[in-house]
Amino acid sequence: MALEYIGIAFMTALQPLNLLVLVLSTLVGLVMGVLPGLSATMAIALLTGLTYNFPTQTAIISLLAIYVGAISGGCQSAILLNIPGTPASAATALDGHPMALQGKGGLAIFIATTVSCLGTLISVVFVLTLTPLLTSLALKFTSWEFFLLSIFGILICGTITAQASPVKGWISGILGLIVAMVGLDTVDTIARFSYGNVNLMSGIQLIPVMIGLFGFPEIVRAFKRHSDDQVTKASKFEMKQGFSLIFRNFGNVLRSACIGVGVGIIPGVGEDTGGWLSYWATRSLAPADEKDSFGKGNPKGIISTETGNNSCIGGAIIPVLSLAVPGSAPAAVLLAAFLMHGYRPGPLLMTESPDFLYNVCIYLAFASVAMWLIALGLSKLTVRLLGVNKKYLMPIVYALCVIGSYLINYNLFDVKVMFVFGLLGIVLTSMNFPAAPFLLGVILGPMLDSNLRRALRLSDGSFLPMFQRPICLFFLAFIILLILAQLGVFKVLKGKKLAD
Repeated sequence: MALEYIGIAFMTALQPLNLLVLVLSTLVGLVMGVLPGLSATMAIALLTGLTYNFPTQTAIISLLAIYVGAISGGCQSAILLNIPGTPASAATALDGHPMALQGKGGLAIFIATTVSCLGTLISVVFVLTLTPLLTSLALKFTSWEFFLLSIFGILICGTITAQASPVKGWISGILGLIVAMVGLDTVDTIARFSYGNVNLMSGIQLIPVMIGLFGFPEIVRAFKRHSDDQVTKASKFEMKQGFSLIFRNFGNVLRSACIGVGVGIIPGVGEDTGGWLSYWATRSLAPADEKDSFGKGNPKGIISTETGNNSCIGGAIIPVLSLAVPGSAPAAVLLAAFLMHGYRPGPLLMTESPDFLYNVCIYLAFASVAMWLIALGLSKLTVRLLGVNKKYLMPIVYALCVIGSYLINYNLFDVKVMFVFGLLGIVLTSMNFPAAPFLLGVILGPMLDSNLRRALRLSDGSFLPMFQRPICLFFLAFIILLILAQLGVFKVLKGKKLAD
């Protein structure tokens, strides 16, 4: 029966109309992913309305294709301009942009695009075979686990991005958490830090913050007289070397894909966390003499982040199909689209629509291959941007930053938010505070806040239940060990032991 469903899904995807929709939707997703501010969530939301009158299967193909394209497309602007097109590609900029500065932008984009395709394809296998098993693990996460997971993610991100001084990375993440507290709280809907401003009561939007933090420092740096970040070397689109690097690091691809799928299954975490955790795992497992090369143009960093964030696509869809609980913000919009087109994701899905799981898997596979082919074609053009003087390119980037911020809610207040956080980004950069933990703090802040308060209410204000859950104890032990290791406690103890 399963083979019959897979065969029908293949034939449906190969219909001329569906192939055309697949190509166009993937292309639109890639373009929206490349442009800062036009996120995967926005792309799917905009397309959901447009596909209302489409045939059901054509609409599903279109929505999945734009999802894959948008998540993958963000890597190109992250590599070329050091401005992530989407939050999911923030970690890619760490090694991607230094590679571009070394004249290897074409190689970096090829690697990122290829492993994005591989990550999605591997995640499809998990969706198809492990959905019932893996969703049971996500059900074990309660408010305490989500709270500790938020802290864990910020500490990991701060440690990775501020290698010289992890404390600066942690401070940056905490500042992001504080910004996330602005607006109506998710438990009692009481206004916090809004000071009577109606716009602030709705909270600080993520996209203007991201554009400001990453866009403005790059624009200012480009106009400095003696900027040392200009791309001066020619960039070749090296496919042979790219395949060789990926083949030698295929274990990294598999590990990062598994991490991405695991993160994607956990509701509310998202593709950006999958990328960061995959990057951290790769750097942690690297030989001691190679650790310092991360953040300076190590291809392994790109391989891990792009595999991790794209494999989150399949991971995030797993709880959508089996529990009707989205694993990420784009998956939440996708869930609404599934409902709009007549499907009821959840425990009864396999009884009511047993073919739907196989349709989703085949359409995702087709979308990932289409993304790879189309992105490579676009890359040969975008790589040429490396030869353009940034002083001519950045005014266009500046205009896109303003437009991208405005398009979220069609509100000029979001443009003002972008300016404010742009200035903050310049200050953080000048003081060597990484911007990425700040952004992750804004992303994870609502999850941390709501789950902590909910957990404390259920326990009458007691923290004791947190120390009685095995998964919580694992997170607590890891967090404590990470902090002690980065503060040099173990080195001091080792030094004393040797002295004795």
